[in-house]
Amino acid sequence: MIYLVLSVFFSVLLLINFRLHARFGVDTFQAIILNYPVCFLTGLIFIPDSQHFSLIFAEPSTLCALLLGVGFVITFLLSGASTQKVGITATSLANNISLVIPVIFSLVVLNSSKKFDTWNYLGLVLAVVAVVLSTIKKVDESVNPESKTADWLLPFAVFVMYGITNTAFNYLNAKFVTASGNTIPFTLTIVSGSIIFGGIVLIIRILQFKETLEIKSFLAAFPLGIPNFLSFYFLLKALDAFQNNGAFVLPIYNISVILGSALIAFLLFHEKLTKLNKIGLALAVLAIGLISYQGFM
Repeated sequence: MIYLVLSVFFSVLLLINFRLHARFGVDTFQAIILNYPVCFLTGLIFIPDSQHFSLIFAEPSTLCALLLGVGFVITFLLSGASTQKVGITATSLANNISLVIPVIFSLVVLNSSKKFDTWNYLGLVLAVVAVVLSTIKKVDESVNPESKTADWLLPFAVFVMYGITNTAFNYLNAKFVTASGNTIPFTLTIVSGSIIFGGIVLIIRILQFKETLEIKSFLAAFPLGIPNFLSFYFLLKALDAFQNNGAFVLPIYNISVILGSALIAFLLFHEKLTKLNKIGLALAVLAIGLISYQGFM
């Protein structure tokens, strides 16, 4: 259980980092790009002795992993923007409720052996409703009327991108990695794709737009990159501890991150929730429970 608690802690810590960037004048884009080398080095520390990160172009899954790394950069940038503009609670909810997408993919594309009943499908519908309700307050209270639509769409972009990247990761992990058990080396390959893509974009911005690399961004990359890897690492450890029972572990993880983020947002950043927001939060918990209740049983 300690692994699950640590995974939730570091996941919430990621969102807190994004929220603090504006307060300390950190360039979120630069911090996100620079966090990936830190994430990679952290992964090397935790890699098991029986595994090693060899030449990344040696495996058939390498190209897919590198492309997935690009997707993670885009997703992380959207998450950072959503946290700052819409808030921790809505972004966390959109992130964690995105498990709906890999679930649907598993049912429709992979022809999962798991049978979905009426309660499961109701959970999928409630998940989407929960994301809508969590963003209503921010749309109504936006200072700049012209940015209302963009701000409202950010949590949905986070929802879609997290769903796509998690689906791709689960598919590649099942197809290429599960048998060998080299999950962390595979993850480091994904991070390598993020480093390459992020580095190219950063260099273009520096050369074309004369952007200056800020020391604040470099320093902010460490409290971002370390929990970025550890949140994933401890989630894997938690799954191992519960015999890879994702139907039990993942709902607990998602619900805990949603509630933990909402609590931290209220205590530290005084993010207030309207009645609709609270209903959305409750529906998110109910939705995740309905989607995976068989795992608990």
